[in-house]
Amino acid sequence: MELSAEQHRVPLSDGNSIPLLGLGTYSAPRTTPKGLCLESVKYAIDVGYRHFDGAYVYRNEHEVGEAIREKISEGKVKREDIFYCGKLWSTCHLPELVRPTLERTLKTLGLDYVDLYIIELPMAFKPGDEFYPKDENGKILYHETDLCATWEALEECKDAGLVKSLGVSNFNRRQLELILNKPGLKHKPVTNQVECHPYFTQPKLLEFCREHDVVIVGYSPIGTCRDESWVNVSSPPLLEDPLLNAIGKKYSKTPAQVALRFNVQRGVVVIPKSFNQKRIKENFQIFDFSLTAEEMKDIEALNKTIRYVELLMWSDHPEYPFLEEY
Repeated sequence: MELSAEQHRVPLSDGNSIPLLGLGTYSAPRTTPKGLCLESVKYAIDVGYRHFDGAYVYRNEHEVGEAIREKISEGKVKREDIFYCGKLWSTCHLPELVRPTLERTLKTLGLDYVDLYIIELPMAFKPGDEFYPKDENGKILYHETDLCATWEALEECKDAGLVKSLGVSNFNRRQLELILNKPGLKHKPVTNQVECHPYFTQPKLLEFCREHDVVIVGYSPIGTCRDESWVNVSSPPLLEDPLLNAIGKKYSKTPAQVALRFNVQRGVVVIPKSFNQKRIKENFQIFDFSLTAEEMKDIEALNKTIRYVELLMWSDHPEYPFLEEY
């Protein structure tokens, strides 16, 4: 597969396509300066990014949308050049809430449609205005999950032209099969967004998804921050890995570029998040070198089968996805 900075889209099973490299836009709302996301997305478009991964729960979709609209009005890109992925949050799984939630996202973005809309987590929380509804003891209030009913509401959104493609995130094999085997399935999930990097290569889930024409989108593809409140810090920092650094030295690349190239070369979409212009540019510079078959094998052997993002605070949810092998 010939990949270039200008052309690195891969086909999806519904006839659409997705760029292999995107910009993640997750940020902590309280600590991120206003306008930083806006400027970062504008800069990323100038660098060559066309794929942006966002979510209603990130609370910055208004900035992402403004950046995209600004670059369209400048003539830098057309709407069809841009691939935007939005996400259905856990308090909005009720079928009657799905379309209004997507419409709210579209209004916030100032766009007519999103290219991909995914169920962010297979775990439903109590519907309402709070992103994280809690009881008096501070425990998240769960809600009964009916993933098939949620999926049918998403299919209606696609039929209405509000979204081009549908997918899921953090789904294990059983949860994916639930949708894939749903009686009367109209539109199958075309992507599954999960943690994926050289320390967590997801071989079994990747193989299962390939068999069912589901593209894996890898989040935290260069590791993640070391915030102990939600990150498993017992796994060492990925970018300090000696092998990734040694290969990087050989190609005059950073270990992050090597980690991204590794996934892209095996057909895994990567969405590294950065609001740092130097790193945004560096992360895009992965199309001017390729790894040998032996290097790919060596990097695959780094797999520790340990997640950075375990979501242990919700591990008692009936649909917590990470108790099963994959």
